[in-house]
Amino acid sequence: MLLTLMGLTLSRAIVLVLMAFCASRQALAPLEARSTTAVCNSELCRLVSSGKLSDLRWPDFSDYRAHLQDFYEPASYAFAWTNHGAITRPAIAMIQVLKRADTKGLAPEDYDSSSWPERVAILNQSGKSPSEVDLARFDLALTVSVMRYVSDLHSGRANPGLFHKGFDLDDGEHDLARFVRQQLVAGSDLNRVLESVEPPYAGYRRTLEALRQYVTLAREDRAARLPVPKKTVDPGTEYSAIAPLTDLLRRLRDLPQSVPIPVNSAMYGEPLVTAVKHFQARHGLEPDGRLGKATLAQLNTPLNQRVHQLQLTLERWRWVPHSFPHPPIVVNIPEFRLRALNGNYASELDMKVVVGGAYRHQTPIFEAEMKYLIFRPYWEVPRSILRAELLPKIEKDTSYFVKHGYEVVNANSTVISKGALDEEILGALRAGKLRIRQVPGPENALGSVKFVFPNPHNVYLHGTPSTELFARFRRDFSHGCIRVEKPAELAAWVLRDKPEWTRKRILDAMNGSQTLQVTIPKPIPVVIVYATAVAEESGEVDFFEDIYGQDAELERWLAKGYPTSPWQPTSGAPGRRPRE
Repeated sequence: MLLTLMGLTLSRAIVLVLMAFCASRQALAPLEARSTTAVCNSELCRLVSSGKLSDLRWPDFSDYRAHLQDFYEPASYAFAWTNHGAITRPAIAMIQVLKRADTKGLAPEDYDSSSWPERVAILNQSGKSPSEVDLARFDLALTVSVMRYVSDLHSGRANPGLFHKGFDLDDGEHDLARFVRQQLVAGSDLNRVLESVEPPYAGYRRTLEALRQYVTLAREDRAARLPVPKKTVDPGTEYSAIAPLTDLLRRLRDLPQSVPIPVNSAMYGEPLVTAVKHFQARHGLEPDGRLGKATLAQLNTPLNQRVHQLQLTLERWRWVPHSFPHPPIVVNIPEFRLRALNGNYASELDMKVVVGGAYRHQTPIFEAEMKYLIFRPYWEVPRSILRAELLPKIEKDTSYFVKHGYEVVNANSTVISKGALDEEILGALRAGKLRIRQVPGPENALGSVKFVFPNPHNVYLHGTPSTELFARFRRDFSHGCIRVEKPAELAAWVLRDKPEWTRKRILDAMNGSQTLQVTIPKPIPVVIVYATAVAEESGEVDFFEDIYGQDAELERWLAKGYPTSPWQPTSGAPGRRPRE
């Protein structure tokens, strides 16, 4: 489940940081007083001011220069990670953390993993004291790397500006510098401290564990791939690669180790069929047990690609707010699934959804607050749909307008026509002077209830008369809005703090004769996310198709390294307005 809370909350982390800061503020006061008169006459100060260090893999650290000045100036640019030329214990521990960045889904070389042995060796040369230049370059390289690591661990390398406003451990101006100084330079339990900046969710930690498992699997991955026959392999027929198929399904845990498979058999039957069905269900495929091209393509996907999917999911986890004022509703686009969470951030209600089509109608990624819902809503047909889809149908078949419950209205929502359309009305519709809406009823595209969370994209949740689409395993058919499988159940969950709204009253409102808007007592966060790998509470890991190509786009962006500007996906970018 994508958002299940577990462990240290961010608010608690803030308290811990502030307690540590207050306890040591008196000791730091003289250093802070001197910061106002600090003169940049040391090698370290000059390096910080330059914004570049050639020793680093990504030499340009100008985007961190202000943080570095806030870090060093209160200490008059004294070295933070050495003491009389000797590397401190926190520095050694921090270097080890940077080398293991891959366990967090990050790239160790972004933090100069391979360069630290040589840097340490330079300072530890026998019989020779390190020079000020060597000490300065070491100290700055480590501080830059640590700041990059902490920031990346907390809010992601590619912070898209859609969720986070910055490093938010503290409300002060110098959060990152203070955190590194107070908690890491002088810290004793770095792993615990660093865990406090990570997303505080059980789903995030499950994804870390899934990453560990798939890294191991990828190391053991066989180069050979399963053959893809011209015809789909049905249960009860022969397949030439039963042995490697069995081996793969065992390694992926779709086939238990204890289940025996006949040796030297070419017959594709039970229990392999059940194992394949399990694999298909985990990969967003119809679990029919048949070995077709789509199933074999997923089986033949290199396991290092699964590692990449998990790494990108961890990156996106870090974009999500570390806390919510009220339990949120979360929609994961590639999974085609909605989850409503309880007070402990565990899934309380889940259902299938239909999202925007991959071609031209993609649902954007964002966060908003649901403020009200509308029973028996009108559907105000967007002008783009009117011109591209509805008018051609009406012009071809004039009865289409009446048959599907449309009416023409003016700018004041006054009904102009509910019947046949003459050329004058059609001309006004083409010119945008009039518009069309669909009245409430069984044909209404929004179903019997619409869930509204105002946002720049004009996206909302709603029911649908096209319930047959929920039987599909790939469900990207809308114009951008999100159709929900169980609108009555979702309405009951949304209105759970209004006891007068019983299940019967909700159904009566959905099936009644009046349009009714109901305000939600406490606005509900709605988070639209994009994760192609999901670590479930059961311990299983599900993978889904990158339907919008956003994994590929994010991966290209991350490969650029530092410094980088905030990432904005080209698909679903702010300002685009999905239409239904």
